Amino acid sequence: MSGGRRARWAGPLESAALLTVLRVPAAGTTSTRGVLPWAPLVGLALGGVAAGAGVAGARLVSAPAGAVLALAVLAWLTRALHLDGLADTADGLGPLRGRERALQVMHQGDVGPFGVVTLVLTLLLQAAAAAALLGGQGGWVALWTAVVVARLAMARTGLRGVRIAGGSSLGRAVAGTVSLPWLAGWAVLVLGGAAAAAWAVAGAVAGAATAGAAAAGLLAAELVRVRATARLGGVTGDVMGAMGEAAATVVLLVAAASVP
Repeated sequence: MSGGRRARWAGPLESAALLTVLRVPAAGTTSTRGVLPWAPLVGLALGGVAAGAGVAGARLVSAPAGAVLALAVLAWLTRALHLDGLADTADGLGPLRGRERALQVMHQGDVGPFGVVTLVLTLLLQAAAAAALLGGQGGWVALWTAVVVARLAMARTGLRGVRIAGGSSLGRAVAGTVSLPWLAGWAVLVLGGAAAAAWAVAGAVAGAATAGAAAAGLLAAELVRVRATARLGGVTGDVMGAMGEAAATVVLLVAAASVP
């Protein structure tokens, strides 16, 4: 690959290297500057595969089986990275402990009771909501949307001015890598594309409901960021993962409750 082509694809390759199990050429893993700006693009690919697996499972077995299959495929494709971040963040934010101790707990490899409970309940909610969506017309659009919105929420932490918690090497590496126009462009593309796809498949009401669910997911992720900043002093790589899982869960729940 020539130097020009390598530079052109550096950002997407950096994002895929960290956020997926894909084996990326060594030239694409020399930096983390492109991880957050291109996270929504990675989400588009991951969401398509997960939604496809969900639809296949629903047609061959049942909607609940399709939902679990979609989550399993997504966890495998991402090395369960964001689920791990969710569990670690829950352990850090849950018990009443000081900031430094909370960060220390999050950096440890084991998962405590708060993390286990949060992880189990989150996966149950995601599976139940995804099953309800796959049992209806065009529910796969909301499932796909949830995966993309999760990565869009994570990209938000790369805006300039977002506080980074002490000791977060990933947070420092990606700080300020996302511009506001770039993020706004992705937000318009994701919300507009989700609404258009749902509208085309299931009608105008479904389109509006899917866009609303996506907006609700972004709000949920923002609440996680605000809480983490107040408690930890800023975001970490684990908090980014927790934001993504919170966003995806809320998208699925709101969509399941509102998409006809």
